[in-house]
Formats: sequence, structure tokens, C-alpha cells
Amino acid sequence: MKQKCNVLFLCWANSARSIMAEALLRELGGNKFGAYSAGIQPATNVHPLALAQLDPHVTSDQRMRPASWHLYARPEAPKMDLIIAMCEQSGALSPTLFPGDPMFCRWNFPDPVEKHGTDADQARAFEQVFRQILRRISVFVALPLHSMKPAETVAAIDGMHTMNQAGPFAA
Repeated sequence: MKQKCNVLFLCWANSARSIMAEALLRELGGNKFGAYSAGIQPATNVHPLALAQLDPHVTSDQRMRPASWHLYARPEAPKMDLIIAMCEQSGALSPTLFPGDPMFCRWNFPDPVEKHGTDADQARAFEQVFRQILRRISVFVALPLHSMKPAETVAAIDGMHTMNQAGPFAA
């Protein structure tokens, strides 16, 4: 893998999970990573509860906004080394749709936007998914990617799903 690893986080609306992953990778990965995110059907805005989770943890003042995956499928787009699908729907895209030869991994997280109940219930759902993403990103940035073969990289990243055994939206 080259010196700087470009990572694209894909999700359905690009308003919560993928945005949180992008911001956390940018924060924790330093100059080792280029962090991007996009959605299959991008939302108009980032969900305010996603921004609330990021606010105390992210120092970057870069404005987060939903984007379409099509931006990264263009020939002139930055070439991705790794694409991480954050939900089942985005996992259906093929890495061949993107320039270069990116590795494709899956981190399926429950969508906290779909959590129904009180405002407190929804805030807890966002917090839980944020913490799960934070744990995975923390482990991901510590991987020796430059010395790993592509199959080892994909296996290690895909295998991180075992880190979240509590189940979706557990208390």
C-alpha cells in the first residue's frame, strides 16, 4: 500500500455513520490517511445527532456534508485504496465502479437515524453507534497496512465486526 491510504466510507444517506467514520479517521489517522465519505442516496444535511457526537471528539473545522458516491466513481476522482461499506445497501456496490483497484470491506452498523422512541432513545442509539465506529477506527489506524497483503488487510478489517457483540442499540 502506498504511503497515504485513501479510504472511502459508504453508507445509504451519508448523514450519520459514514460521516462519523470519515471525521474520526481524519482525526485519529493523521497524515497516514485520506478520509472520505459518500452515500447511495445522500441526505440533504448531516444529522444533528451525528454532529453532536463528533463535536467533543473532533478538532477539525472541515465542514461535513453528505456527498454522492458518484463523485468518487469519476475517472478524475481521488483513487481509493480502501472502500468500507457501513451498511448492507452500500455493500452491494462493486469496487470495480471506482477508479484504481480498491479493496472493499464491510462494517455493517445499525442506522441510528431509524431508531424510534424518545429523543433520549435516539441520542443513545447515536452514541452507541459512534462508540462502535470509534473503536473500529482506533484499531484500524493501528494496523500495519503497509506490510499487509491485500487479502490480509480485507480479512483484518472485515473481522472487526466481532468488536461489537452487544447488539444494535444495547443499553
